[in-house]
Amino acid sequence: MLNDSTFSNVAVRGEIRPMTLGGVVHKSFILLALVAGTAAFAWTYSVTHPAFLYPALMGGAFGGLVIGVLTAFKRTWAPVTSPLYAVLQGLFIGTLSVSLEARFPGIVFQAVCLTFGVAFALLGAYQCRLIRASQTFKSVIVAATGGILVVYMVNLGFSLFSHRSFPFLQDSGPLSIGFSLFVVVIAALNLVLDFDFIESGVAAGAPKWMEWYAAFGLTVTLVWLYIEVLRLLSKLRRND
Repeated sequence: MLNDSTFSNVAVRGEIRPMTLGGVVHKSFILLALVAGTAAFAWTYSVTHPAFLYPALMGGAFGGLVIGVLTAFKRTWAPVTSPLYAVLQGLFIGTLSVSLEARFPGIVFQAVCLTFGVAFALLGAYQCRLIRASQTFKSVIVAATGGILVVYMVNLGFSLFSHRSFPFLQDSGPLSIGFSLFVVVIAALNLVLDFDFIESGVAAGAPKWMEWYAAFGLTVTLVWLYIEVLRLLSKLRRND
């Protein structure tokens, strides 16, 4: 969502209120609060209404995907579409979390702690310049992220037509755990790219509405990281 062209051609031209770091932080908190609040509702409601679980899971997953792609192509819509994306992703991760929590008690708390622990650790490392988003670093992370996307999309197509999926994505063997660990690392390192691109947008004097788009991109990465941490922990717990 946040790439080298994100802030190109959006520098302020006579606008009084440019994008600020504080504004991005504020909008990010709003979106994360919407994700958390909707997830809590989905969790609570699905416990007493089991029939709600599957439609909410599928609706949140595919609805969030559609809104996410739409926002990526129509950035000026971000003030409206990013909160909608947050609500849909809340439905998805709320129902996914309650399903896994029923099988592996305590896994959700572990996943939340690890997700935000990694996020704050990387933010601290970035602020202290222990990690630098060089052009080589960006190229490697973007290429790895694209490769993961291709694997997931091929697996989705394979499962739709054959009703089977790649074993290394689903089982709890060493290869599957290793792949999930790799994906978690790449998802985490995408946060470094997000921090760098947001910093670049502030420095470029991007317009105020870009705060919503920057917060949206950060939320996409955090949601992805949480889901991948949850998947990794579930595979590890199956081997206990």
